[in-house]
Amino acid sequence: MIKKVTVLILLFGIIIGCKQEGNKAVLKTPTTDTLILADNGKVDSTISYNIDVNGKKSLKTNFVYAATDGTLVKVVFNYDPKDYKVAITNNNKTFTLDKKLAKGNETIYEKDDMKVLVKGDSLIIHQGKNIIELVKTKI
Repeated sequence: MIKKVTVLILLFGIIIGCKQEGNKAVLKTPTTDTLILADNGKVDSTISYNIDVNGKKSLKTNFVYAATDGTLVKVVFNYDPKDYKVAITNNNKTFTLDKKLAKGNETIYEKDDMKVLVKGDSLIIHQGKNIIELVKTKI
């Protein structure tokens, strides 16, 4: 009889405890923060928050682009409203450019004599007299 009463009390305590506090093991993701708008004002599903170990959110997206000669280039877009940038890395060299203009589905980044035009899946780099065309890969 004592065992039955003890089991009932434990079950009753667990049921009330779960109802009051909820399941703390379930992680909740903020739904309002996940809607990120692209330059054209539409929701861009390719952009998402990256959260570092300190809990700081950043809006970055990594892509791999290929040049016409097959060379692969890593491109990181930073969509933080305070600091729109693109970083292009190849052969252990990284060039970081600031966003200057966005219209429709085109975005222009510039720094010194280097200019980058991003349009759809293509990225065109103008550096001095050199023009380098890159296309987003499916890697």
